[in-house]
Amino acid sequence: MRTAWTTCPLCEATCGLELTVEDDRITAVRGDRQDSFSGGFLCPKGASLGALDADPDRLREPVVRRGTSFEPVSWDEAFALVDARLNAVIDAHGRDAVALYLGNPTVHSLAGGLYAGALRKALGSRNFFTAATVDQMPKHVACGLLFGGIFSVPVPDIDRTDFLLLLGADPFSSNGSLWTVPDAPGRLKALRRRGGAFVVVDPRRSRTAAAADQHLAIVPGTDVFLLLAVVNELFAASLVDLKALAPHVNGVAEVRELSAPFTPEAVAGRCGVGAGDIRALTHRLAAAPRAAVYGRIGTTTVEFGTVASWLVDVLNVLTGNLDRPGGAMFPLPAHAKRGTGTGKGFTTGRWRSRVRDLPEVAGEFPVVTLADEITTPGAGQVRALVTVAGNPALSVPNSGRLDAALSTLDFMVSVDPYLNETTRHADVILPPPPPSKRAHYDLAFLSFAVRNVAKYSRPAVPLGPGEVDEGAILLRLTGILAGQGPDADLDALVGLTGESELGRDERLLDARLRSGPYGLTLADLLDRPHGVDLGPLTSRVPEILRTPSGRIELCPDPIAADVPRVLAALRAPRDGLVLVGRRHLRSNNSWLHNVPALVKGKQLCTLLVHPDDAARLGLVDGGTARVTSRVGEVEATVEVSADMAAGVVSLPHGWGHDRPGTRLATARAHPGVNVNLLTDDLAVDPLSGTAVLNGVHVRVTSSAVQ
Repeated sequence: MRTAWTTCPLCEATCGLELTVEDDRITAVRGDRQDSFSGGFLCPKGASLGALDADPDRLREPVVRRGTSFEPVSWDEAFALVDARLNAVIDAHGRDAVALYLGNPTVHSLAGGLYAGALRKALGSRNFFTAATVDQMPKHVACGLLFGGIFSVPVPDIDRTDFLLLLGADPFSSNGSLWTVPDAPGRLKALRRRGGAFVVVDPRRSRTAAAADQHLAIVPGTDVFLLLAVVNELFAASLVDLKALAPHVNGVAEVRELSAPFTPEAVAGRCGVGAGDIRALTHRLAAAPRAAVYGRIGTTTVEFGTVASWLVDVLNVLTGNLDRPGGAMFPLPAHAKRGTGTGKGFTTGRWRSRVRDLPEVAGEFPVVTLADEITTPGAGQVRALVTVAGNPALSVPNSGRLDAALSTLDFMVSVDPYLNETTRHADVILPPPPPSKRAHYDLAFLSFAVRNVAKYSRPAVPLGPGEVDEGAILLRLTGILAGQGPDADLDALVGLTGESELGRDERLLDARLRSGPYGLTLADLLDRPHGVDLGPLTSRVPEILRTPSGRIELCPDPIAADVPRVLAALRAPRDGLVLVGRRHLRSNNSWLHNVPALVKGKQLCTLLVHPDDAARLGLVDGGTARVTSRVGEVEATVEVSADMAAGVVSLPHGWGHDRPGTRLATARAHPGVNVNLLTDDLAVDPLSGTAVLNGVHVRVTSSAVQ
């Protein structure tokens, strides 16, 4: 028996774990109390790492489709088949005939962070899609327009703030998102203990809202109106104070003009928050010595996701709370490079999609149009697909349509440990090793951390005979797509030469650390397995800026051009029930539902309905309701709860494990229903291409009276 330390790869919190390993198996998981960042915090997902690692349904060797079944093959045979079939499509139809989709777990992986870019470059196709356009892309676009870089995302300095406004987020369940904050519940409680406060804006009384000083139950999708009204009141009450930011900001007067029609009285009826409450919130935000505003899924996956995401940081700027301790600050991870204070800035629409003429954003197309590109004949039609760590057959709006489209592809290869709802359509599945057999460093999430920290851990368990590490899988695919075949020199593909005692991943990481702002080396991190604390966040304006002007562009032209659409929506109120998603502490997308400990007990996939709506519709707790939208229909178990705002119903995302042809025994026993059979693939935020997953208009009836 031995002890190993690692970082949990199951959400964005990056909590340190202490693993007990016996005979190369994880037999116990505890929070690492010596971890420099998480200090021993552990949630149910992290505690389940051993069970996830040993999941009997997990693929341990490549499989290929033989008729209607899958059979194991050697790695060489699998890659030879991929080489032949993918290149046949490219030779016959060109590179745009092959699409690449990257799912969320890609950024939870060191290999994904190191090699996904090389894979995409080798493919050379414009048909590139990721989970970002069913998640956070509006925030990237807003930050790109404001600060010049899509990864320049400020995060609340939670440990030093006095007031925190949270919109559309439930960090008690998620521990933050685009905000790496282990033990968010503990940190929020500490905020209150030191005399601070936090307010939650959410149509549901979530776990976070229940613990807040105030909960404002907003109408889904209307955060944009509330935020504009707060901006309006800041100007009207002469509360705008940029403080030290003043020399670095363009466009304040223009923002004032844009917000003029959105008075608290004008928006109150539409967003469900009273004018008095809006004014009180505004004055509370402005009066706090140190404050921050944060928005997440409820402000991104909506009709005006980019404008709402922009407004979050407009408020941080107008109150002088951007880039100062206790406000919203820019992390500086150990592998990053400092900027020069200026750059090319950010634009979208450098090319457009073939079928729906949707603009490219950050080099990718909205995933809502992937089914269009597969099913529409003509030059550039997608005929083959590579997926990495994604399950778009569940996660994409109108997912039944994409599910059907996947079955028509000429060829599909998936890098995934499971035969799931998406990979059941693949011709070849290449499984990466389980978490215990992977090295870990958070290239993505340390860019959103509430302290500057660094931590690296080697695999807790060595690869077994015949196993292939994830980086090698991705690079062998890269070699195939680069025309060098599956036996290409993998080091050469990423520019490495010569000999080293370090492995490929470690050499690349060491180079990034050495050129980073702290001068760390990989050896430094290996000597400190519980992480290196590099200190609290520090001010980075103007160095962080990448705009041509070298200033924060507070009123970017694309945003200003979209505000009239916001105003038109304000003046056209809508009636009827709307649907939103929700997050559970024991769930994270679709990839943890095969762990018994995470699905046991009370049913998680239920339709939350307010008691008044239940009475009006004839719904009973534990009964079944039929939910219908423009694109589909599902039946779900009803959970009557006063935590849900009247006029709103909620289904969690990531469920629907009832498809034939999968190997997910536990998930199939707890299938739930797929909310994305109801979400609409034609509804997108035009600035980011992000799907509208919240605020979907639905009809709900009792199944008993059908």
